[in-house]
Order: sequence, then structure tokens, then C-alpha cells
Amino acid sequence: MEKQQTVNVKDMVEIALFAAIMLVLSFTPLGYIPITPTINATTMHIPVILAGVVLGGKKGGILGFIFGLTSFFKATMTPNLTAFLFSPLAPGGNVLSLVICFVPRILIGVVAALVFNALLKLIKNETAALAVAGVCGSLTNTILVMGMAYLFFAESFANAVGQEVTAVLGYIIGSVVIGNGVPEAIVAGIITAGVGKALLVVNRKRAIA
Repeated sequence: MEKQQTVNVKDMVEIALFAAIMLVLSFTPLGYIPITPTINATTMHIPVILAGVVLGGKKGGILGFIFGLTSFFKATMTPNLTAFLFSPLAPGGNVLSLVICFVPRILIGVVAALVFNALLKLIKNETAALAVAGVCGSLTNTILVMGMAYLFFAESFANAVGQEVTAVLGYIIGSVVIGNGVPEAIVAGIITAGVGKALLVVNRKRAIA
């Protein structure tokens, strides 16, 4: 019983530490970096990816949910032209906004954990597995958010970004996924490889102690 309580406290502390980092990012310009009036580059996914690979998919999913909460509050309290994608309370939003806001974010840590564990067994190279997991976690967020934006809000999104509806898919692929999402994914891969490696070493030492 005492051991179980110790594990539960450890889990809560680990989640709280990552959540604190995310809150700092969220309430400073470091978390959501405006690129255009409608697009933000983000670093919020990086702690979620790190939680996934270091702490496991379940905790990564919890941190992803927290990421979703910060997106919801930001879109609700300080909306931009595409806030309707993340908040049903923003002009033009509806219940599908919550799907976009939370599902991709939750899956970031889950996908990162799955990719990391699978590659670690396959190639036996921890650094490479971390890097690829970082890239995959980041692209999971970008592709799912923008894919759902097109499926659920194509016309509204086209109006927000000043595109014809017939051209909005090309805009999403070219300007958002390739132009913004791919650089984000590369950065996430590099950071995950470096920071994730250090965190895994610390975790192993703590497990032995």
C-alpha cells in the first residue's frame, strides 16, 4: 500500500513539473509565437513529446490534454481570426472545435511514446529513436489539427486566411504543414533527442537509487 502511494505521488510530481513548464510557456510569448494573424508557431508540444518518451504514453496523453486546455483558454480569452478552431465559445466555433483542440494534443504524447518504444526495439539506437519520436509527435499535432480544420471548418478557415475554399487545402499543405509544421517537427526532433536523452539518464539513476 505504501509503495503504491509512493508511486502515485511520484506520478503526480512528474506530471506537475511538466505541466508547470507548459503553463510558463503558455503565459509567455515562448509558447505560442505569432507568425501571421492566423498562424502561431508553438513550442507547447515539446514538453508533451518529452513526457511521452520519458514517462510513457499515458502521462504524455495527460500532458497533451493540458496543452489542449491552454489552447482552449487562449482561443477563448484572446481570440484571433482562427480561434474558432479551438474554442466553441469563439465566434464561429462549435462542439467540433473541442475535438480539434484536444484530440490531436492528447495524441502527441501517445504517438511519441509508441514510436520511441517501437524504434528502440527495432534499431537499438536511443538517440535516433528519440529524434524520430519528436518529429512524429510534432507532425501528429500539425497534421491532425489542420486536417480537422479542413474537414470541419473549410469555408470558415478559408475566409479567415483570405483564400478561396477551392484553394484552402493547398494553402494548408503548403503554408501551414510544410512551411510551418515541418520546421517545428525538425526542431522538436532535435530537442527531444538532446533533452530526452538527459531526462532518461536521470530517470534511470533515480530508479536505481
